[in-house]
Amino acid sequence: KHQQLKMATSNPSKKQRTDNKIKVLVTGGTGLVGRAIEKVVQSDPRENEEWIFLSSKDANLMDPVATKAVFEKHKPTHCIHLAAMVGGLFKNLKANLDFYRNNMLINENVLSNCHEVGVVKCVSCLSTCIFPDKTSYPIDETMVHLGPPHDSNYGYSYAKRMIDVQNRGYHDQHNRMYTSIIPTNIYGPHDNFHLKDSHVIPGLIHRMYNQMQSGGDFECWGTGKPLRQFIYSEDLARLIVWTLRDYEEITPIILSVDEEDEVSIGDIVRKIAKAMDFKGEIKFDTTKADGQFKKTACNKKLRKYLPDFKFTPIDEGLKQTVEWFKDNFDTLRK
Repeated sequence: KHQQLKMATSNPSKKQRTDNKIKVLVTGGTGLVGRAIEKVVQSDPRENEEWIFLSSKDANLMDPVATKAVFEKHKPTHCIHLAAMVGGLFKNLKANLDFYRNNMLINENVLSNCHEVGVVKCVSCLSTCIFPDKTSYPIDETMVHLGPPHDSNYGYSYAKRMIDVQNRGYHDQHNRMYTSIIPTNIYGPHDNFHLKDSHVIPGLIHRMYNQMQSGGDFECWGTGKPLRQFIYSEDLARLIVWTLRDYEEITPIILSVDEEDEVSIGDIVRKIAKAMDFKGEIKFDTTKADGQFKKTACNKKLRKYLPDFKFTPIDEGLKQTVEWFKDNFDTLRK
């Protein structure tokens, strides 16, 4: 069932309700980022905001009829669009067509229904993998459409790029404030810790946990050399809520830690080992694919708006994620 958070701390006047009340529908609201947003809005409630967090059980967003029904039911004024068909490198390699078709359907259904019910602002979540494979670094928001994405996940990447095209169209034709955010690699509690179809940090945590049960050394796929910027899910949630409330541009905004906080996959493995108190040896299987070597993102646009935003240090974020994983092992997504 979807979760509904009413943020009213007092009974506003009827005029306030009609003029200022906003109802935010969050698609993909029970996943990694949705759960973090729920925590953030509970810690910083606004009396004129009502938040509804949808899960895939509430509506199949690939189905236009089901999507229309859930938007008609809630009649939101604002939307945070997180729902997507997602997966790690190896899942993408096997099913690029599925990733393209299903995400195109989800995005078309969500954005068209936002428009139909009168949503005035929608913030959609993109990904750094949408950027051109052959590019200069650091990448910034102006470079999204300047060349083909990496071959490994072109289906997902092109579908996500099209959200930017749709946002521009809804603004130009209908004056809608539909925009998007581009986070770097997200990690944190409530992630999908599936051994094969997860992203890098949750996959590593789960595999290392299993290795600790059986004993022996830990083998990491690839060389460990690729570099990534990781953002803790609760940091990203605070920035998405800020985007919804205060960011007034149609063009995307990169939500990322600073460039100097980039870290290698090998370092991440060693940091996870420290957080889990893993004592074995760490080995790298260099016959496995690395994916892109780096995709350093520039957060200058974000820093122009929020120069003093403090990100959770990677060691602290990993510690909290590992603790959550251990505490919730029986019920988490795996």
